Amino acid sequence: MNIKKLLTALLFLAITTAQAQSTWKLDAGHSSINFAVSHLVISETTGSFDQFDITAITEEDFKNPKFEVAIETASINTKNERRDNHLRADDFFGAEKFPKITFKSTSFEKVDDKTFKTTGDLTIKGITKKVTFNGKLNGILKSDRGQKAGLKLNTTIKRTDFKVGSSGGSVGEDVTVTINLEMAKK
Repeated sequence: MNIKKLLTALLFLAITTAQAQSTWKLDAGHSSINFAVSHLVISETTGSFDQFDITAITEEDFKNPKFEVAIETASINTKNERRDNHLRADDFFGAEKFPKITFKSTSFEKVDDKTFKTTGDLTIKGITKKVTFNGKLNGILKSDRGQKAGLKLNTTIKRTDFKVGSSGGSVGEDVTVTINLEMAKK
């Protein structure tokens, strides 16, 4: 095979591979990032982050997604202004010094037709740890206005692994994170 044919074949392969990938963007009006943590071992405090961005790069029909997440730390909302201000302070999230929480997936494992696991690097307060989210693809809707995908992802992390708060005290170690996500294909 001559060099011209080889370059033509490689260019064709690169173009078809690039075309096989799709970019999906967050529909913020139909998505949420929520968390729950025990308080005094007898109850659970819940909250959310109100400002975030999520992108997924996938193969056709939302196969093998690679997620990138950026959360505005200061957007934490537990519906209690005093507590939220404390959570933004240095001893918890340090929102001024660490304005973003990020997640970038590094692997994807299909469990069955609707469920999957995605593992990646979660960074909070400059500390990065591997975290696995259990996911469910609720469905894909195709219409004349494009395609939408609905997903739910959840995991549990240890807050002190990221130096969020101190050990012991009234706040539990384990934080359950749930992401309800609607994405539009671009």
